[in-house]
Amino acid sequence: MARTKYDRVDSDSDSNDSETEDEGVLRTSGDVRQHDQETLATEEEAEKMLAGGEKAAPSGHNGRSRRQKRSRSGRRTEKRALMYQMEEGGPRSSSAESSGRSSEGNDSRVGEAHAGRKSKRWRSGGFVVVYVLTVLAFGGLLYGAWRLSTHGRSETTEGVQPDEPVAPPMASELPQADDKAADSRYTPQTLSNGTHKFAPTTILISLDGFRADFLHRNLTKTLTSFVRQGVSPKYMLPSFPSLTFPNHFTLVTGLHPESHGIVGNSFFDPVLQKEFHYTDPTRSMQPEWWDAEPIWVTAEKNGVKTGVHMWPGSEVTGGIEGVEASYVDKYNGDEKLDNKVRRILGWLDLPSALDMRGGEVADVERELRPQLIAAYVPDVDSDGHAYGPNSTYIKSTIAEVDGMLASLFDGISDRNLTDIVNIIIVSDHGMATTSVNRLIQLEDLVDISLIEHIDGWPLYGLRPWDSSPEKLQTIYNDILERSRLPKYKHAFEVYLRDTDMPERYHFSKNNRIAPLWLVPKAGWAIVKKEEFEFTLDTGDHAYHPRGLHGYDNQHPLMRAIFVARGPAFPHLPGSELAPFQNTEVYNIVCDSLGLEPVANNGTLRLPLKPSGVHDFDAPLEIPEDPQDDGGMALPPEVPNLAYQHDEAQSSLPPEVPNLANRPDLVLPTDGVPLVSSLISHRPLLHATATPAVGASQSATPTEAVSEAVRTRPVVHDGITDEEQDGDINRWWSWVTGKIEAIKVWSSGLWGASKVDAAEAEQPDKSS
Repeated sequence: MARTKYDRVDSDSDSNDSETEDEGVLRTSGDVRQHDQETLATEEEAEKMLAGGEKAAPSGHNGRSRRQKRSRSGRRTEKRALMYQMEEGGPRSSSAESSGRSSEGNDSRVGEAHAGRKSKRWRSGGFVVVYVLTVLAFGGLLYGAWRLSTHGRSETTEGVQPDEPVAPPMASELPQADDKAADSRYTPQTLSNGTHKFAPTTILISLDGFRADFLHRNLTKTLTSFVRQGVSPKYMLPSFPSLTFPNHFTLVTGLHPESHGIVGNSFFDPVLQKEFHYTDPTRSMQPEWWDAEPIWVTAEKNGVKTGVHMWPGSEVTGGIEGVEASYVDKYNGDEKLDNKVRRILGWLDLPSALDMRGGEVADVERELRPQLIAAYVPDVDSDGHAYGPNSTYIKSTIAEVDGMLASLFDGISDRNLTDIVNIIIVSDHGMATTSVNRLIQLEDLVDISLIEHIDGWPLYGLRPWDSSPEKLQTIYNDILERSRLPKYKHAFEVYLRDTDMPERYHFSKNNRIAPLWLVPKAGWAIVKKEEFEFTLDTGDHAYHPRGLHGYDNQHPLMRAIFVARGPAFPHLPGSELAPFQNTEVYNIVCDSLGLEPVANNGTLRLPLKPSGVHDFDAPLEIPEDPQDDGGMALPPEVPNLAYQHDEAQSSLPPEVPNLANRPDLVLPTDGVPLVSSLISHRPLLHATATPAVGASQSATPTEAVSEAVRTRPVVHDGITDEEQDGDINRWWSWVTGKIEAIKVWSSGLWGASKVDAAEAEQPDKSS
């Protein structure tokens, strides 16, 4: 039978044309389209049911295109299903009705297959989600366990014994300054204590010679409380060499000594052909020595007033770079601790430019409140030298300094400034106990006739007359060979500045650093025969000073402190920082005042990032520092010597809180004559020392002692030979005072009842 144009169908629409023809029933293209629409509607309905009420397929051309594709896909699936039935011997339909039912059945199976595929995809996705969540949870558990196992420990001290040197944090391990970090830095604000406005204000206090573990002797109630309130590392590392002048200039410049040029307490400059000596202002307080910008110069350049109380380097004639602090207190070794408190509080009581109106500012410009106050406290260092860091006397000094801080904090609290001003307390280095059993004679190591200049002490920098590389190497080899002898084993190290000086010392890139160095181990000292005669095998003689520093800056006995509190440190109370080197302090102080620091070796910036909170119940790290002889130790039960902070014993006048401009509390030191001794008011007790070579054998004990003192190097960070004679008289006054103190202590020990009993027995004894 011939087909008409109505008999045309899509090539894919029907695979049973012959069967249709056999039945004699012809399907038009309209019938086919209707069939497709019904099939498509059935498929969409199935998809809606599977998707839980999913929205209908989009309309329009794209929707029709997709529906046509799905229709063709369904028909291809139907065709494959029919072929499968025929191959398996299944029934074949020979009628249109049967064909229709078969199509509906196949459409249903297509829907079921589609639903099965979707369900399988959902199940697969669910498995992936569960797997990812399981991995994340397991990783979280591992991280939590690691954090718990390392809580309270710094990476810089992991696995290091307390008595071994500890490597400082590398620069790569510290937060790096970049443009992104600058956006999140601390921004200081002007605050009010209720009566006065305070621009960003920071008090920086240095406790010279305050070793980190001094905090663990139950002597520092105030400082311990301060640690619990503020943010601090377990310790701060000094710079090498661990001496007063190099480290105090590092604290306020952020530079290693090789960079700022103050490479020791005494040293020779081959370019200037001059010697720097810290006890002589005419040789040390000249601008030519000071090649870096300290914090007070940075502040003054930016219009921020500063007050500096006896900080080493602050008295440079004409200022550093021609800039001086607004207020400078010259060094006075006899300054009482109470007066330091008055001075700081007096500066805080001065009016601020923020409180002035109109022309008032010009009238009192020289009396405005400083925003940076830097104060230096030498007592712990000077008494550590004189009596040793483990003596009973140093315990009383530590307690006295802690009492000074209590007075200061009370004054700050009375002025409602606890949360207004920043307080940063640091030290410059620690202290190690010396002994006659740990002495090395320089003449046994090197022929000193070959040496033109000897720098430093207790470490020695040697400048030979002939400094050619060949001669230097020869002297070095001779000393190195002697250092390997059994009696010098572990006693000292020898280095060539340009060859094997440890890189971590940062102590080679400056011609003020001598080319050859002898560095004793902590607790050892190198001495000249002319300075101190001794016999190692007798051990009869005490060695003075009793305490020394200047050793490897990473040694536990040289560790310093850093503790901070205030609006620039908005951390949880007792927050713990990883240990860092004191090159970081300059940046921290600058940020607390809103100043942009000049180039330096530091990397830390505010806000600081604590590693957690101190575990105050953890075992304490106490470095080994044996006291071989206890001749200088006072009886350990002398309570009178400890500083008692109460109204009865404090010599401070009553304070009036929130009262500005209190000149009666300020005791100016401008007229105080220069005193280059940190301990001119302390005894040196050298009565057991053997007279030095050249001393008169008929001299009195006092004269012999005085002669011995004159011939030994200066070690008290500020005492001159001319001032030593006066120390003997002061020493006798001190001894009589301590005898009286011990008498008082003894009477208190026995109790009033025993005293009364003794008095009652007195008549019987007299009779």
